[in-house]
Amino acid sequence: MALSISDLQKLYRNGRGVSRLSLSVAEGEVVGLLGPNGSGKTTAMKAAVGLSRIGAGSISIFGHDIDGEFEKAMYNVGCLIETPALYDKLSAKQNLKIAARFYDYPDSESRKNAINEALTLVGLEKYSRDKVGSFSLGMRQRLGIALALISRPGLVILDEPTNGLDIEGVVHIRNVIRDMAEKLGTAFLISGHVASELEKLCDRVTVIYDGKMCAEGTVDSILEKYPSLEDYFLAMISEAKERGEGA
Repeated sequence: MALSISDLQKLYRNGRGVSRLSLSVAEGEVVGLLGPNGSGKTTAMKAAVGLSRIGAGSISIFGHDIDGEFEKAMYNVGCLIETPALYDKLSAKQNLKIAARFYDYPDSESRKNAINEALTLVGLEKYSRDKVGSFSLGMRQRLGIALALISRPGLVILDEPTNGLDIEGVVHIRNVIRDMAEKLGTAFLISGHVASELEKLCDRVTVIYDGKMCAEGTVDSILEKYPSLEDYFLAMISEAKERGEGA
């Protein structure tokens, strides 16, 4: 299993966060974490990559517990959480060069190829020498995704990756994700609050509300019972509200 989260709890002083959240992502699988703004999606993702200390539960990545084997767990992970951290005064390629220093490439040529490949994957090869400070929001998001993919990790965690992208950009990134999952066996955990986009992208979806999982299923099985993932999402959220809590 690429990612396994069991009974995760991370609560802040205001009572928000996640509680008793469990989910998994298999190799080659694209899993969506779908929920309203403030439902705990980003909190769960930060916890999964060690950016936030958890209160209880366990998280393992390719069999390595992040609490006891953090470096081994993170070795094969790429992520984009919230907005990408970029150097505005440097070019897109220079930003990737800095990130590439942290990865163990066999030689400088391999590192160069990885950088160029990442730029091509996200459609920024024509802008590789442009300063990031001149980039639009969508271009910055593409570069953030390139940073997550540069090491060709086995697990990629993306927090609302299509934010700021135009329709062409959304379709391009969706195709990149599907291609990597199907051809390379890359596992993806992707958060979002737009059900229609996750419907086209994901194999399976976990619905989160008020920090708790309230429903989970494959997109195919969901669409056998509901007209769309959006209809399923609204129904599950309505049921969670009636219960007063997630499942």
